[in-house]
Amino acid sequence: MNFISSLKASIKDPTIGELKKKDIPVHVAIIMDGNGRWAAKRKLPRIAGHRAGSKILKDIVITSIKLGIKYLTVYSFSSENWQRPRNEVNDLMNLFVETLSRELNTLNKNGIKLVLIGKRQSIPPKVFKSFEDAEFKTKNNKKLVLNIALNYGSRKEIVNAAKKIYDAVREGRLKIEKLDENILSDFLYTKNCPDPDLLIRTSGEYRVSNFLLWQIAYTELYFTKTLWPDFDRRKFLKAIYDYQKRDRRFGRL
Repeated sequence: MNFISSLKASIKDPTIGELKKKDIPVHVAIIMDGNGRWAAKRKLPRIAGHRAGSKILKDIVITSIKLGIKYLTVYSFSSENWQRPRNEVNDLMNLFVETLSRELNTLNKNGIKLVLIGKRQSIPPKVFKSFEDAEFKTKNNKKLVLNIALNYGSRKEIVNAAKKIYDAVREGRLKIEKLDENILSDFLYTKNCPDPDLLIRTSGEYRVSNFLLWQIAYTELYFTKTLWPDFDRRKFLKAIYDYQKRDRRFGRL
């Protein structure tokens, strides 16, 4: 392979070692879209797409650790997704329980702290108990924080934060004149995380679908037509490489 061919291959398929020589995003968020379409293309039930997607997530999580990413937030089930057919919702809830049980040792082995973000009160008890158990057993892990957005909607999150701020002011725990962007952020589900540096959405849709609306004010956006179950490690590395080519000015010249 000559120099030019080698250079083109490097640009097309960057390696973890090459990427680590440049800025690695601290926090990556992903809208994991396209499981149903992936299954439909193969004439499979939709749950097959969700199962394939869960395997891809595991690969992306491990790759994130190798890259040195510290926070990974994934949109797994929105507050609007309850409107899907009951059988699909039930299959998804069972998949959450099954996956958490199977992967708990993997989480601990790799230093992954799992955090559930979303409205917890409406999550089925069995599913919530599985997440609660995983949160407790991984709470001291330090390599990567994995935020799973379940029953999540960003507008509801912001409304909920406003109600909590009202209560804090009414009870004398917060002076309204002290309220600023940083304090408001402390009332969100992601209060212990920096804002995402990069948001990835798969499947070819060009919208953020009520995901982290407050948090992505200055986030770099990356859209790909690849369906989530096909978004393998190589495609993830290409997204990170694309991020590294951008000039993040945060409103400055």
